[in-house]
Amino acid sequence: MKVMAVDYGDARTGIALSDPSGFLASPVCVIHETDETQILAKTAEQVARTGAERVVVGLPKNMNGTLGPRAEKAQAFAKALEAACGVPVLLFDERRTTLTAQVYFNATNTRGKKRKNSIDAAAATIILQDYLDSVRNTPNGKA
Repeated sequence: MKVMAVDYGDARTGIALSDPSGFLASPVCVIHETDETQILAKTAEQVARTGAERVVVGLPKNMNGTLGPRAEKAQAFAKALEAACGVPVLLFDERRTTLTAQVYFNATNTRGKKRKNSIDAAAATIILQDYLDSVRNTPNGKA
């Protein structure tokens, strides 16, 4: 089953997709858009184009586990995306994924415009890989 991940943002939204076996996550693109309606439409278009059967939206929890304004926006986006594309949309804890992506880009000495244009897709890939790993490591196979 192909699973798509979304790192939802105000200006850039990262998209990642799993292979059909649900084992490996790869970056797809970054949607450069600030209008929420356009972000939703372009994300739903990616779901249809890639044939994703499930979508995981990163839930930006606070470090203490509480939900703030960004998490509420992600929840609303996930609900709207599910209605728009007709596939199940799940929320998955994304704490520290952007930090992990930044560490990776530091290690590979990726700087400037290339880094800015790739960081959100990398964060979506980390969210998706974490989700896929959690499903694989859960006894009933569901996260």
